[in-house]
Amino acid sequence: MKQLQEILSDIRTIQIIGNSNRIVNQIEFDSRRIKQNDLFVAVRGVQVDGRLFMEAAIKNGATVIVCETKPEEVKDSVTYIVVPDSAEALGMLASAFYDHPSRKLKLVGVTGTNGKTTVATLLYELHRKLGYAVGLLSTVENRIDNTIISATHTTPDAVQINSLLSKMVDSGCDYCFMEVSSHAVDQKRIAGLQFSGGIFTNISHDHLDYHKTFKNYLNAKKTFFDLLPKEAFALSNIDDRNGNFIMQNTKAQKYGYSLQNMADFKCRILESQFGAMLLNINEEDVWIHLTGRFNAYNVTAIYGGSICLGHDKLEVLQAISALKPVVGRFETLRFQGITAIVDYAHTPDALKNVLESINGIRTYNENLITVVGCGGNRDKEKRPVMASVVCELSDKVILTSDNPRSENPETILDDMMQGVSPEYFKKVLRITDRREAIKVAAALAHEGDIVLVAGKGHENYQEINGIKYPFDDKEELQKAFLTK
Repeated sequence: MKQLQEILSDIRTIQIIGNSNRIVNQIEFDSRRIKQNDLFVAVRGVQVDGRLFMEAAIKNGATVIVCETKPEEVKDSVTYIVVPDSAEALGMLASAFYDHPSRKLKLVGVTGTNGKTTVATLLYELHRKLGYAVGLLSTVENRIDNTIISATHTTPDAVQINSLLSKMVDSGCDYCFMEVSSHAVDQKRIAGLQFSGGIFTNISHDHLDYHKTFKNYLNAKKTFFDLLPKEAFALSNIDDRNGNFIMQNTKAQKYGYSLQNMADFKCRILESQFGAMLLNINEEDVWIHLTGRFNAYNVTAIYGGSICLGHDKLEVLQAISALKPVVGRFETLRFQGITAIVDYAHTPDALKNVLESINGIRTYNENLITVVGCGGNRDKEKRPVMASVVCELSDKVILTSDNPRSENPETILDDMMQGVSPEYFKKVLRITDRREAIKVAAALAHEGDIVLVAGKGHENYQEINGIKYPFDDKEELQKAFLTK
């Protein structure tokens, strides 16, 4: 509960109509959640225009309406606040309503196409090992120190973010590590937040169903760094060809990390095997319980981010050596002498990284069998590219269903098959049922072989026609090998 005038100080207003001396019980942008004396923000969304629901919000008890255009009919019992950007106003209002929680801890945002979840989660785990109370906002789950709260989006809405940050502050958290998606930046969900740092992992083809062009997608990532304050740090993967562009206009203190170029934080892979790597980071050796070149980048990012936050390098390295893989990210299992790997890779670049990491470790006396699909109602352009990548880097391929959502899975597989060159036809099977595809992969595998199941990772469901059915790749692998 807040005085309206208290939470208006940070937002840009064009006009205030009515009584501004009101009490606000809660801020909402969904009219269905409105209760008496709530404030409703009419946000123009991608699919729904909040302005269409102002009357419904008032009927449900809203006494304050924030909108971009004054309605034709105004009610004396309601205060109308006209703003230039309602999405931005929502973030600013939410931050003020919860007493600006991002200013009371150190909030670090992680953005990029791949690696966001791993970097944010490992930073959370690392700082817990250093003895701090820590929060996490990620694709897999949100955490308030050791309390788990399920996640529904990569980045929650502005009200949820500030509510969670407020709970973190109340729980005594010193830090919060947060995945920042391009959608969240574009939709102003991070408006009003004060970041202590930002980390860029990499950028490649993804989310073009939403952003339409790669340039728009790239600029959304860049905007996050453009908004960082000068007191913050900006840490970028300078091996990515867009790593320096991302940092171009930031006011924050710039740092780079790399496996290939001179950088503030430089890493070399000295030894690699399934389940472990020996790295040299800034002339210090450290064994880690993660695999793959992409994970070497992730670990260098968390090392650099921790040093930017002022921690002792040897304490950081000691904590890094004790970290475990993130659920569903190159998670390695062993069955009957066969190595099975579950990974969330669902973009061409991520899939290529995982497959190249496996090929960099294997002896080539074994077969690499890959099971992969593509999600429905998402970027269709990447489907044939995914198939092309997997065919080039695997010995046997099973194309299957992922989360078809409301699309026909056969149509998705047709799109993927467009990327299969004739030379690879003999190595490719098309099995629409994902459970059956995993069973077949297990049946095809012999001692020493490697089975990769990619695309869903930590997800414990399969979404078909609006219904989420229980489905866990790791559990399906276990069942398949038990019945083999």
